[in-house]
Amino acid sequence: MAHSLSAKKRVRQNLKHRTINRARKSQLKTQTKHFEETLEKGDVTTAAEQFRLLTKKLDKTASTSTMHKKTAARKKSRLAKKLNALKAKQA
Repeated sequence: MAHSLSAKKRVRQNLKHRTINRARKSQLKTQTKHFEETLEKGDVTTAAEQFRLLTKKLDKTASTSTMHKKTAARKKSRLAKKLNALKAKQA
């Protein structure tokens, strides 16, 4: 257990940040799941809209310390690749 005041404060801050980070990551996972479900249905326009919202959320999460910028970029790239494959399949 923390004894000094600064250590106690760090414990409080870590708890707060952990809950915020978990919520952000959970929202990302949920949006990713919705995007992939839309891809499986084959609806290109809805998938494109879902992708736009998901990239916005990824960028916002990467701007904080929740996720590294390159991790967000990698996820966006992989999702864009799936979306482009669906578009090519439709055309």
